[in-house]
Order: sequence, then structure tokens, then C-alpha cells
Amino acid sequence: MLSTIVYRSHLCDEVPVKKLEEMVVIANKVNELYDITGILLFNGTHFFQVLEGPEEAVRTIYGRICEDKRHHNVVELMRDYAPSRRFGNVGMELFDLRDFDKDSVLQSVLDKGTSKFQLTYDDRALQFLRTFVEAREKENYYEVPPADSWAFIADDNQMREGDSTLSASEDFCFTFQPIIDPFSQQIVSFEALMQGQDGRSAEDYLSNLPRENVYETDLKSKKLAFAQARKLDIQHLTLSINLLPMSLVMVPDAVEFLLTEIDAQGFVPEQIVVEFTESDTISRVDAFETAIKKLKAAGISLSIDGFGAGSAGLLLLTRFQPEKIKIDRHIINDVHKSGPKQAIILAIIKCCSSLEISVIAEGVEKPEEWMWLEAAGIYNFQGALFASPKLNGLPAVAWPEKN
Repeated sequence: MLSTIVYRSHLCDEVPVKKLEEMVVIANKVNELYDITGILLFNGTHFFQVLEGPEEAVRTIYGRICEDKRHHNVVELMRDYAPSRRFGNVGMELFDLRDFDKDSVLQSVLDKGTSKFQLTYDDRALQFLRTFVEAREKENYYEVPPADSWAFIADDNQMREGDSTLSASEDFCFTFQPIIDPFSQQIVSFEALMQGQDGRSAEDYLSNLPRENVYETDLKSKKLAFAQARKLDIQHLTLSINLLPMSLVMVPDAVEFLLTEIDAQGFVPEQIVVEFTESDTISRVDAFETAIKKLKAAGISLSIDGFGAGSAGLLLLTRFQPEKIKIDRHIINDVHKSGPKQAIILAIIKCCSSLEISVIAEGVEKPEEWMWLEAAGIYNFQGALFASPKLNGLPAVAWPEKN
């Protein structure tokens, strides 16, 4: 199967530009062995390349490219399939944009094409190429320093132990994980994450309950979350809890139950954020909307968790407009390497900015992910890079410090 990968990258400062032709000669020989063809553009600092060939061969060559220390900030813009090659006569043709003007380089590239049908202005690979030539991608292109630019220093003074006996009579318990602002070194919130006593996720635990008990258990478990949070003395910070949307609909007086337990533990509704996962089913929308109005009228904030993982996120934004959204960890993962993920996150940020909705990046595990997201305009983060969830307690937070 014929595969295409389009990527961009940044030439390392210590690599002489005059070595470029030598690099191309070697790359051509390797590409010929793997039956890879394509076009390489260079503008003095950045590379742009279209690779085409058998799928496994393209993956192999691209893997080597990603590991090459002569460039960095390698971002995959497109991975696709095609019936024929765009550039079939060369192993890799180099266009140094410093030797071309913008008006002629696109035509020069077209002239190298071997599939006139594919090389139209509607072709996605050519559109990416055109954007690079015209330098229109710069406004959304963030340079990420190496991972070792930062050290992450754990602050053990922030660790707290809760009361494990609170959950001794239950089949479930709660872990706590902070949401932080790394640059100001502030914890802005904690999330109480339900799990089974055996370590199963809340989803797995609830799915094994009798169907008629799922929603009541989900709701009533928050009594333990509030009690543990009080033991941990989170003071003025906010506390996020996760609920199945239908728990508010199927359990009588669900909102009243939450408000009673919030008050019983010395919290106020304004400290509480209720998170709904985008992929959860909402079968009685009008009843759910009524419950949401009650929550917000009482002062409780709303958040959409795992935004981008399901199909209902945009619909929820139009109908309920939460105070916060948390971008799903699968979109966050390796965002510094993925053009599609970057485009999606930038669109989410722009949308939420227009609606005055705060954006949180969850599942952040790598320094490069955090650096790219911070550059893009996200300031609140949650993930193992900073602190993993702690059972019945508050974990130490690892704050970034510049090396």
C-alpha cells in the first residue's frame, strides 16, 4: 500500500548548512534502497518533506528521521494513502527556498511531479507545501526546547495523608490529583478520582455493579470524596468530582444530596466543580438540563472531562457551556510531534477563548507536551509529569525549574 508522510522540522544550530547537499546525497541512497521518493524543502532554518512509498518502508525511514540529531522539533503534518506517487522520479529532490522566489517554487515543484492528476491545488500534500513556502504556518509553529531544558523538583512539603479508615467499609476509595499552574507554582484545584479498592478505575468498578445500582452508587460515593477532602484540609481550593450525567437524572433529589454533603463537610458550593465525561450517554436531555440549572444556580461549576474523546463535546458546549473543559489525554499525548493534534488543540483554545471557558490539559506526561501546550496558550495542567494521583492523600508536586 502506497503511503505518504509530510513533516516539518528545525535544523540544529550547530549543523552547518553547507552539509545539506551531502545529507541529501546519503538520504537519496537510503531512499532508493527502500523505494522511497519525495520532495524536501529548506528555508534556511526549517525542513519540509513529503515522503512516499510502501507503508512499512515509509514508517521505517520516518522513524530514522525522527531520531536524527541534526534536526529537532519534528512535527508530523500528514499521514495518508494515495493511488500513485506525486514525485516518482527522484529519491529525494531538494529545493533550497533561498534560491527560489515564492512565485516560481510551486511551479518548479509541480514540474517535478510525475502524477499530474494528483498534483493539483486541491491536493493536501501540495497545500501543506504551499503553506510552508509562503511561511503561513509560522503563527501556529512553536519551537519546543529539549526535554532536559527543565528539571522537575518534587515539593514533599505539600504531601498530606488522609484517613484510610473512612473507606474501610466501602468497596471503593478516592485518589487525589492536583491541577496546577506550573509557572506560578500554584495548585489551583484537586480532583477526587473514584476507584475500586482493588485499584480498578471508576468505569470498571461501576460497570460491574447491578445496573439499577450504578447511578446511586456513583452519586452517593461523593459523600466519601467530600469527607476525605475535609480530612486533607484543601482549604480555599476547589475540588473536582466526576459524575455520570444520568446520575443527576436517575437518582431522586441528586442535586440536593450533593449540596447537603458539601455543607456537611464545611465546603461551599462555589468550591466544587462537577465533571462530566464527553463520551457519557445523556438519554434524557431535558431532565439533565434541569439538573444542570440547579447546580449552577447553587454555585457549583461544571467541566467537560475528556473533551475530544467522544462525539458530544461540541453539542454540550452549545447547550450547557461549562466553566472549564479538560482536553482528553489521547489528544495531549505527543502533541509536540503531531500537526493534526496541534491544529485541534489550537481550535479548542480559540473556541473556548471566545466563550470565556478555561482550558485544562490532562494526562501531561512529557516536558515537551507541557512546553508546547504552554506556548499555545494553556496554563493549567494535570498529569504524571507534575504529580500522579495519591490514594487517600495529596501527592507531592514536581515544579519545573529551568536548567
